[in-house]
Amino acid sequence: MIWMTWRQFRTQALVGLGALLLLAGYLVVLGGQIHGAYDDTLAHCAAVEACAGQLGAFADRYSLRTDLLGYLLLALPGVIGVFWGAPLIARELEAGTHRLVWNQSVPRGRWLAVKLGLVGLLSVAGVGPYSLLLTWATGPVAAVLDNRFEPALFASRNLAPLGYAAFASVLGATLGLFLRAAVPAMAATLVVFVALQIAVPTLIRPHYEAPARTSVPLTPELIGRLTKIGTYGDIGGLRVPGGPWVVETSPILDAAGREVGRTVWFQDCMERSSLSELPTCLAEGDVHVEIAEQPADRYWTFQYLETALFAALAALLAALAFRRIRRHPA
Repeated sequence: MIWMTWRQFRTQALVGLGALLLLAGYLVVLGGQIHGAYDDTLAHCAAVEACAGQLGAFADRYSLRTDLLGYLLLALPGVIGVFWGAPLIARELEAGTHRLVWNQSVPRGRWLAVKLGLVGLLSVAGVGPYSLLLTWATGPVAAVLDNRFEPALFASRNLAPLGYAAFASVLGATLGLFLRAAVPAMAATLVVFVALQIAVPTLIRPHYEAPARTSVPLTPELIGRLTKIGTYGDIGGLRVPGGPWVVETSPILDAAGREVGRTVWFQDCMERSSLSELPTCLAEGDVHVEIAEQPADRYWTFQYLETALFAALAALLAALAFRRIRRHPA
């Protein structure tokens, strides 16, 4: 049974292996360049604190390539679910070849277990090395930017991609079993996987643990790195030193905790200051924000929890598939 499943699936597996080897080779070369440039940058500084400008330039030099590779890994489990998982059972049901196996004393449960197990194992085995190599290769850039909790970065490093791969392969196979047609199953797999990749970072991941609340003084440096300062004091893109995940940010507040967005001095700063002068002008008002954050030391806890979440979803889908296969007409 295992040999037959492998023969049916070997073309997709060998194509995937070839693509993985090409990516692995590129990541090894790129990782060597990144680590070498990082070490060279530090070697020309008396201390890490004196290297802010040089390290920022180093991160900018490699950030585009590392981001693109991260997005590729983020999409890879979905591709696996669509092109490996969804046709796995649906095509056999469409062609009727499943009857040949079932009529040769092979239990349906065993038939399904071999298919889910082999493809799930190959999916995790393919995504795992890519994730580990990408994490190693881009490590210095991530250390400089200090943004491991950024949604796309979190989902494309370390353990989380393994959970996505296991889930996506089982999702595609289960939808194929229920829909009994490859193309609709592929489309449904893509829709469900994309929806979850949007919903989890925004609705579920922030609540794995209760956020910590704290006050952050707005220095000219922090204000200068904001991506948004609204007309009435709402802000966006706050990055706190130390790498925590800022889940929620209040509008700009004064020393007494009052919103400053409609005060005369704030509006004067917004209207009369140039872009370079604005951070200093606002910081002179002794302003701060109240934030809800996930501290940086929770990163690995969140990685374990997210991987476990998707592994549990995969197990639930597999259970539904086994229940369905027992009731499937021959």
